[in-house]
Formats: sequence, structure tokens, C-alpha cells
Amino acid sequence: MASTLSDRLSRLVKTMRGQARITESNVQDMLREVRMALLEADVALPVVREFIARVKDKALGQSVVGSLNPGQALVGVVHDELAATMGEGVSDLNLATQPPAVILMAGLQGAGKTTTTAKLAKHLIERRKKKVLTVSADVYRPAAIEQLKTVTKQAGAEWFASTPDQKPRDIALAALDYARKHFIDVLLVDTAGRLAIDEALMAEIRELHGVLNPVETLFVVDAMQGQDAVNTAKAFKDALPLTGVVLTKLDGDSRGGAALSVRQITGVPIKFAGVSEKIDGLEAFDAQRHAGRVLGMGDIVALVEEVQKGVDVEAAQKLAAKVKSGDGFDLNDFLSQISQMKKMGGLSSLMDKLPSQLTAKAQGADMDRAERDVRRMEGIINSMTALERRKPDLIKASRKRRIAAGAGVHVQEVNRLLNQFEQMQGMMKKMKGGGLMKMMKRMGGLPGMPR
Repeated sequence: MASTLSDRLSRLVKTMRGQARITESNVQDMLREVRMALLEADVALPVVREFIARVKDKALGQSVVGSLNPGQALVGVVHDELAATMGEGVSDLNLATQPPAVILMAGLQGAGKTTTTAKLAKHLIERRKKKVLTVSADVYRPAAIEQLKTVTKQAGAEWFASTPDQKPRDIALAALDYARKHFIDVLLVDTAGRLAIDEALMAEIRELHGVLNPVETLFVVDAMQGQDAVNTAKAFKDALPLTGVVLTKLDGDSRGGAALSVRQITGVPIKFAGVSEKIDGLEAFDAQRHAGRVLGMGDIVALVEEVQKGVDVEAAQKLAAKVKSGDGFDLNDFLSQISQMKKMGGLSSLMDKLPSQLTAKAQGADMDRAERDVRRMEGIINSMTALERRKPDLIKASRKRRIAAGAGVHVQEVNRLLNQFEQMQGMMKKMKGGGLMKMMKRMGGLPGMPR
């Protein structure tokens, strides 16, 4: 949906560039494009109809101000309505209760409940400083309990043991008792899913809800599920008093269809979004920012947050001081820069958050190949000795052959990496002692800079 809607609206803005005002005719043109993009993204038909009606009412009353043209003004209306449909702002978890606060995770099998439970545990530990316990009440799926144990360990939370021969109700009550006795802040209960909605599943999860009395009942749904997400959401809404939605696999191709449908059908806010398979790949859902992504405006705020989270500030300051003092930029520093980028999710993750105008320029580049090249470079540097990393000038023919063999690459790959390193080393030298300012002056200078 993201790329389709963005492309359609971009074309519309261009065609309306010469028009002076918003009219019934150009609004109809825009609504046709929006309707097609939403239907192609598997947004439920009733949701599309309501959305289009609201956009039409707002657009016809919209005045074009300042330097905006009608196309840009109409895109602004679509953005605002997308954000309103998916919920205003950020909706946080409500943990205002006598500990332990119980959070019940519901959803179909395959939606990513177990992984999301661990991701949420990590989020609560790191962002809310909570002591978290997880437990699996899924006694049907093979290895479900062991899977939760594994991912809970990765998240740094505590795990409560359960076995497939126990009843889900007994597991839940035992975990709750343990949580009370051990001063746990939050108990996360992973429930059983099915491949399709059935009454046995609903009866069981209703019983769990009754004995646990959770402060939050989160519906976990696959963002790529499309039209089926609506039927699933309706069934869970009828069975449980849901308090929020977690969208998983939002880094897939759909990015939007399920977000629009599920929010409208359940009437509860989308609280979190799974944005990668990593254990820290869960972020608080912000409707305004997600609407910007859907329309190809990117999410610069998320990009900044990703950089702040991934960058080792102390290491960056040391490197800056090293360059300023004139000490050589070596291969250890080069490796450190590669590691920092990997911590931020790699090239594709960063590109995903940029506006579509910028990413369009890089569409010709093969991101998968670029990621492989980065991993190869890392492997080559790791095959070098500590002395070779500090003094790359020592790396001659025999050393290159040994390094290539160690990294499983051709000698040409080692030569390519050394050439790239020399280019970066040259840039670092120019930055030393005001060299950057001189370089910019030679390139024509900054606006207002004396030449």
C-alpha cells in the first residue's frame, strides 16, 4: 500500500501543478487514485468507503494557502485522515494497577504472538524499567513453550515454566501466584493460537481473561494478512474486551492495509508495531508518523531514534578527537563504522525511513548486494592481524593472499576494500585542522561563506 499510494499521489500532484484551486473535478481524480490504492492493499471495503467520504468532505472545504498547489493540499488532507483512521498520536500501555500488571496476548497462530511477547518484555525492561515475567499457555503447538523460553532469555526477562500436559487456566494461575510472591511488575501471558478462528480457542481465551483480569488485552495481527485481518479482528473483538492492537511484520510489503482496517473494526488503538525480526524490533505505533511513511514522506524521527539507539556516542567522540589530533584513521576505526551501521539495522532499514524522493534515487542499487558487500568487508577486516589493522601499509601481496583465504574471498576483494579505506582515510585527513572548510570553499562554499 505504501509504495502504491505514494506513487499514485505523486503522479496526481504533478498533473495538478498548473491548477489554481481545488475543485469537485480534481478532488474526484484524487479520490479515484486513493480508492484504487486502498483496495489494492486489501483494505476492507466498508473502511475504504468511510475513509473516502471523510476525505471528500474535508478536501472540498480546504483552501490552498501559501506556496502549496491543490495537489499538495489534497495530499495533506489524505495524510491527516490516514492518521485519524489509524488513531491519534501514541497510545501507551496502561500499567496503573497493583503489581503484577497482567498483559494477555491474543491472536491467530503465525501472527507472531510469541516473538512479540518477548519483544514487549524487552521494551518494558528497557523503556519502563519493569521487572517482567513471561509464561506460555499454549499447550497445543509443538515447542511453543520452549520458543518462549528462548526468546525471553534474549529479552532479558524471567520465564515461568509450563508443560503441555497442564491446563491453560492452571498455568496462568500458577504464574500469577509466582509473580505476586516474587514482586514481578508485569506478567506477559502468551496464549494459544489456531490456523483459523474456532469456538474452542475463543472459549479458552475468555476463561483465561476471566481468571487473570488483565489490565491490557492485546490483539496481535499480521500486517500482511490483508482482508482476512478484518474477519479475525471482528471475531476477537466480539470475544474479548480488547485494549490495543500490535501489528507484526510491518516491515513487509503491505505497510498500511491492515493498520487501517483493524483500527476501524476493533475501535481500539494500535499500540505497537513489529518493524524487524530482531528482539528489539518493536516500536510504539505513532499514527502521524506511520501516515507519513505510507504517503512516501518517510519517517525521519524514527531514523533519528534509530541512529541515537545504535550509535556508540563515546566511540564516535573518540574517533572525532583522533581525527582532530592528526592520529591516523585505521582499519579498526573503519570496522567500527561498519558495526555502527549494522546496529542501526543495516542499509535497507535506514533507507526504509527516508522520504520516497530520496529512496527513488537509490532504487537502481541492489540493497541486498550492498548488504552482502558490507558483510564481506567486515569478514576481510576480521581476517587481519591487530598489527595489520593498525598499519594497513604493511599489507602487501603475501599478506593479501592470507587475508583473502581467511575471509573466503578473492585477493581482488581485499584490494577493493583497501582502496575504499584509503579514500575514507583521505577524507579524514582533509577534515583535520579545518581542512573540511577549505575543501568546501574549493567546491564553491556554503551559502554566505566568504571565498
